[in-house]
Amino acid sequence: MTDHSEAIFDAIAAIAPDIRAALPGRRLAAGGENPSGEDQLAADVYADELLKEAIEAIDGVGIYVSEERTEAIDVGDGELSVAVDPLDGSSNLKSNNALGTIVGIYDEPLPASGRDLVAAGYVLYGPITTMIVAIGDTVTGYVVDDGDRTVSESDMELPSPPTIYSFGGRVPEWTDGFAAFADEIETELKLRYGGSMVGDVNQVLTYGGIFSYPALTTAPDGKLRLQFEANPMAYIIEAAGGASSDGVRSLLDREPDGVHDRTPVHLGNAELIDRLEAALR
Repeated sequence: MTDHSEAIFDAIAAIAPDIRAALPGRRLAAGGENPSGEDQLAADVYADELLKEAIEAIDGVGIYVSEERTEAIDVGDGELSVAVDPLDGSSNLKSNNALGTIVGIYDEPLPASGRDLVAAGYVLYGPITTMIVAIGDTVTGYVVDDGDRTVSESDMELPSPPTIYSFGGRVPEWTDGFAAFADEIETELKLRYGGSMVGDVNQVLTYGGIFSYPALTTAPDGKLRLQFEANPMAYIIEAAGGASSDGVRSLLDREPDGVHDRTPVHLGNAELIDRLEAALR
């Protein structure tokens, strides 16, 4: 499985420059909604098509699904299923803030548990295009240049003590338990929040800390999608020595009902996740 996973990330690195180069001309709405009910930008649709074409050409891949598609599609006769958020944070295009691509590689048909992941990664289209890949319990950082990825950091681990926090959702819609936890954290850590899960989680991986998009009074299931966003990021953070939670358990233990299931998401240093779960009990 490792060889197939590496081939998938090679293919994603190869098309990352094309996705990035296409962003300036695809900032407008595409005229439709994705299955989660969000307006699609032309960049979302374009990135999804590029990724599908690249991934379906890889031996070992059988299923492809993305946040932009209603259901999983058969793309080959392999055993791997690839779930993708083609352009996480695409609403940031308007303000020219960070965005990225999230990839989860499962060895079961989708929807699947996070325990069925064999690899996960993301591309960050920041000032530099970078890629983070987790395979097994090893996390590796890359710089992507002209379609090639070069190792920039090996055996990545969350730094300790933690430094930053990144909390999403409208404050008036936070639950009492989460609001109380946030009051404690804001006296200890520095706020960093950019509106892109890739960018915000990358800050946590870089500096140590906690990312949360919690259950809200208006959205008890949270906002983020389990298959495309929560599971892959949880896999990466846990492989880097951190922890994940839906408020009760590891995100990787959450059983899905459908490919577009949502979930509360908490990722970061283990001691912070333990404190969060205690606050939400």
